[in-house]
Amino acid sequence: MGLTSLRETREGEWHMIKACFFDLDGTLISATGGMHVPESAVRALEELHEKGIQLVVCTGRAPTELAELPIGGIPFDAYITLNGQLCLDKDMKAFDGMPINDGELEILMSMFAAKKIPMLLIGENGRAINFVNDVVEHTLEPYAIPTAQALKGERIYQIQAFPSSDQKVVLDNLLDECTITSWSDTGLDIIARGGGKDVGIQRYLNKVGIPKYETMAFGDGQNDIPMLNFVEIGVAMGNGADATKAAADYVTAHILFYCLV
Repeated sequence: MGLTSLRETREGEWHMIKACFFDLDGTLISATGGMHVPESAVRALEELHEKGIQLVVCTGRAPTELAELPIGGIPFDAYITLNGQLCLDKDMKAFDGMPINDGELEILMSMFAAKKIPMLLIGENGRAINFVNDVVEHTLEPYAIPTAQALKGERIYQIQAFPSSDQKVVLDNLLDECTITSWSDTGLDIIARGGGKDVGIQRYLNKVGIPKYETMAFGDGQNDIPMLNFVEIGVAMGNGADATKAAADYVTAHILFYCLV
């Protein structure tokens, strides 16, 4: 990915980009031919890091999933996970988080137990899924189906759900203190209202002392829209959702293009 480290503001001043935020699936990671990060993207990230630009993952993925992804050799400075709800430093230690509140969680746990909608509860160190059906398998293909892990009384930061259209309407009507964002036609994320990738980015910027006007982000899904709108330069992938591309400052090539260069 050819990236610039300079940004001209509306006032005609130039500022260095000091932090770049990256979605993973469909942005850095291609699932075509096996999950991998294109070599061209790896080279670009390494060049940015050599210039002193902060590299930060900003994903809907859980911390427990990151070790399974092909990003281990990339020198990331932090990991904003679960759509901004749980922020980790480069050593994978949490420095900020926003779990789902107890009232909304009670409603969601009742739905989880009823097993009408496939739901995956996600904490900092574990996950639990109520059941897997064809919709789950289709939505997550070609990624691995999540395996249940002990939550050990953890706070729940995000719930992935795989509802029908009618069931999504029910969720929308029941949840007053949660935000629902879609990352596919049949998969969505439920997080505490007031959270999101943009909020996670602000928490990171507060921690490191970088102003928003010195930031840049890349994404492809609808859950990336708040992030792209928040940073100074928002870049959507060519393979991204139409709404994501419409929200971005720039649209780059399809991820498969970067697999060939």
